[in-house]
Parts: sequence; C-alpha cells; structure tokens
Amino acid sequence: MTVRFGAVTVDWLGYATVRLEGETGAVIYMDPGRYGVLEEYNARDGDLVLVSHDDHYDPDGIRRVAHEDAIVVVHESIDASEIDRVDEQPEDLPYVVERVRADESFVLGPLDLFTTPAYNDPAGPHVDEHGDPYHPEGEGCGFAVTIDGVSAFWPGDTDVLPLHDDLDIDLFLPPIGGAFTMDRHEAAALAERIRPELVLPIHYDTFEALETDADAFVVDVANRAVPVVLGEQ
Repeated sequence: MTVRFGAVTVDWLGYATVRLEGETGAVIYMDPGRYGVLEEYNARDGDLVLVSHDDHYDPDGIRRVAHEDAIVVVHESIDASEIDRVDEQPEDLPYVVERVRADESFVLGPLDLFTTPAYNDPAGPHVDEHGDPYHPEGEGCGFAVTIDGVSAFWPGDTDVLPLHDDLDIDLFLPPIGGAFTMDRHEAAALAERIRPELVLPIHYDTFEALETDADAFVVDVANRAVPVVLGEQ
C-alpha cells in the first residue's frame, strides 16, 4: 500500500525494504531485498540505495531497484567474504558505491542524509545462545534522509538507543518484529518520546521470529497521540 506523506510517497515492500519518492522525482530505497520480498519486482528506478548492514545486503535486490546511474551507500563493515549467501562485494556492483560510518552527515545532490549507530546492547535481550548480541556495535547503521522537506528515518536493526531520543524527524520507520531488534512496545514508547509526524512500522512478519501484532502497535501509538499508519499490502 502506498502511503502519501507531505511531498513524499512511501511504500513498504516487505522485510526492511522501503521505497521513498519525492515530488521532484528522486527515488530512494532502503535495504532492498532478502527473503523473496522483491522476487517479482524489477522497477530499476532508484537514484539512491541505502544498505544498513550485512544481513540486509542483497546484490540481486539492489539490481532490481537501482537504475544504471544510481548511487549505492553501504555501511563500511559490509564484507561479502563474511556472508555465506553472497560472493559479490559492494564495489563489484555496476554502480557508484560509497561506504559510510555510523554517525556521519553528508549531502548527495538535493538529498541530506545522516547515519546513526545501530546495534544490540550486549546486556540486553537481543543476544544469541552464547550471550553475543545479534548486531554488535560497529557493524551497522541507521539512515535518515530528507527528501522534498520530509525527513525519514530507518534506525536499522537495533535496540532503542539513548541517541534516538534526540532525533528530530518527520517520518519514523521503526522495526517492530522484536527478536533481533526493538519490539513493538519499545518502538511505540520511542515514538512517543520523539513525536514524529507519522510512524510507519516495518521489519515484522517476514518470518516466524518477526511475527508481531501490528494492529496492537497501531493502537498503542495512536493512544500516545502520535499519527501512525500501516504500510502492509
């Protein structure tokens, strides 16, 4: 379902894949691909593709969304040699590829962007059977991008972090599936603190571990007097 928000249209295409398009024509994709969410998708209209960490790095997905002159921005830690399902490094893709750290700001044409750290607290609940965080600090980021006056923020695969409370954003795209990230309760509480103009949850129900009650999330956020919508098909 396409959601219209100010000068921007937003489509959640499944898993962590979001498409943003501004009135001026710029098209941005966040974390395209994985788990078959783009199996029948081949738009190739993306000007900018953002990839937050190795779990979301999918060369085939990138090819399905990016046009030939696209810029692909990936977190600095992504290394195909460490990912057993791919063998193509970002720099091997037929696009301009830029590496970014967490916590930096930059401009690409008419778009303002910044990154944020994204990780699981080793002392928190999102750790494996050995007590190691699923997403260690330094191995991923969140992305915020301003397009036609609308600032959209995808925090990546992360817990709620203290830095999130200081964000000033219009559109909040939180993961709510839990298991490996903040869950719907934590995301709703964060939405109340940062008070964006709209919340559209993603990264849930793709597979069993991410199953959650999205309708309950909507009620929770709405009861906190924060506008919220579902982007489900």
